[in-house]
Amino acid sequence: MAGLVPAISLRLAQCSPRRDARDTSAFTRVFDALCAGMTTERAIRYGAYYHHAGCGVIGSAFGVLFDGFAYGMLLFLLSVGLSVTLGMMNFVNLAHCSFAMLGGYVTVTLTNALDWPFLATLPAAFLAAALLSVVLERVLYRRLYRASDLDQCLLTIGIVFMSVAIAAYIYGTIQQPVKLPSYLRGSVSVIGQTLGTYRLFLIVTSLVVAAILVAALEFTRFGAMVRAAVDNQRMARGLGIDVDRVFAATFALGGGLAGLGGALAIEIVGLDHTFAFTYLVYVLIVVAVGGLGSIAGSFAAATLLGISDMAGKYYFPELGAFLIYLVMVALLMWRPAGLFGRR
Repeated sequence: MAGLVPAISLRLAQCSPRRDARDTSAFTRVFDALCAGMTTERAIRYGAYYHHAGCGVIGSAFGVLFDGFAYGMLLFLLSVGLSVTLGMMNFVNLAHCSFAMLGGYVTVTLTNALDWPFLATLPAAFLAAALLSVVLERVLYRRLYRASDLDQCLLTIGIVFMSVAIAAYIYGTIQQPVKLPSYLRGSVSVIGQTLGTYRLFLIVTSLVVAAILVAALEFTRFGAMVRAAVDNQRMARGLGIDVDRVFAATFALGGGLAGLGGALAIEIVGLDHTFAFTYLVYVLIVVAVGGLGSIAGSFAAATLLGISDMAGKYYFPELGAFLIYLVMVALLMWRPAGLFGRR
């Protein structure tokens, strides 16, 4: 990796002309990103962005809050589907991030191989992940609804291993690039602060998804049927509710949201064959801290953890990613059922 120093120095000078040659913070961020598996070009842009913004937005509390909130919204999109299926259906689906990885690879394939517009690939990523989740629910998951948590964990973690192997076989083990339209690149100035355009898009998308989910599960007939089927399947069937179809639709919703989150995550955190393992931990943290089955809890937990993680990495870089675990432990000691947990 030492051989990359001259190239990194040149690219940093191009990306951030104001950088002081004595300042090593940009180099530190680049090498941290490379060690995390990021491509060289993306790592250089990452280091240049944080150094260039260090004199302005990221150096301020507002910048940290903005980037942390954007990252939290990404965690929300990745985790809310699992919160729905785990909290409402009591099924431990550790393969949830495999659906997110599928959505990411669908977007990569459509944008790079077929030249689809990025925004057009997002519904495709949602539908592909939703379809796979319905197939797995019908073929495998349905047989284990009454099984123990251990049986469910063993089955779904096996699916994760299979998905990782399939992704590595088809796409290799390198980071996958994605083509963004010009209007989602760069930054905009808001109240004198420079904000990333893509992060603003991610925040707006997450807020819209959260509003639609709350409306669908709390104020519609479908949401009432889901709650009835979960509380008492026999009674729900007696009232004429097709419980099997409701459960399949719920899994499709959860898997589709994961696929959408995976597609949107590529530009922020990258995509490779280990994505299903890497972000499973973060997703489980959000669900545990937020409380099972609570959309508001997932939103609040993702926001809090995203900001904590960003602030920790910026203000206390020696702690690395440890701060997010410290926050999780503190919150669960305070509220063992989660922020909005009902049980």
